[in-house]
Amino acid sequence: MIKQATALAFGAFGSMAQSCPLALVLAQDVSSSVDAEEYILQRNGLAAALQSEDVKSAILQGGGIALAVYEWSGRRQSEMVLDWVMLRSEAEIERAAARVLSAQRSNHKFPTALGYALGYGAGVMARAPDCDRQVIDLSGDGITNDGFWPQLAYKHFPFEGITVNALAILGADPDVVDHFTYEVLRGPGAFIETSQGYSGYERAMTRKLYREIETRVVGDAALALDHD
Repeated sequence: MIKQATALAFGAFGSMAQSCPLALVLAQDVSSSVDAEEYILQRNGLAAALQSEDVKSAILQGGGIALAVYEWSGRRQSEMVLDWVMLRSEAEIERAAARVLSAQRSNHKFPTALGYALGYGAGVMARAPDCDRQVIDLSGDGITNDGFWPQLAYKHFPFEGITVNALAILGADPDVVDHFTYEVLRGPGAFIETSQGYSGYERAMTRKLYREIETRVVGDAALALDHD
């Protein structure tokens, strides 16, 4: 039975590697600056963004993506929400969104350790299926205030071939956009999206996912979505 289970696990993982355009890791902020209401807006916003017609269409028309989601805060407080799954059908997208929606917050009282969060993300990506592109999508509302900074993470963790994009949530820290722009963004075509507080998170994440999956700059007319 053990050998059979192992074979099935490797078989499932091997199938994820077939025709995989994108391995995408989503990193969600659960540091102490994120209150309970904001956490719900972030979690539910991500689930809704995955289920939006624009994002689903981009995923399915492009041949599917591999997806993983984790929460991050302090130095050792990064936790998986959704380990690697392949999204190649509407049902698989819906199941992934449901897993996100049912998540319970992993931490709530730790500071903002972006360098550690990115190091954790590099480890998650090291377990990814073999895809054409590798992207880490990091969301947050504040700058690094604990541990080493992102540039040291890029120096000491395996980030070769990985693009890092950012979603800066405005309102908690006036320096968040500059910090994400100059410290977090990494790789060719890396970009930053902004959200006006957590109330705009769903719209911002929808735009961001669409752009990441489509692999092209989205013009103002490309999406019928509100802009913050």
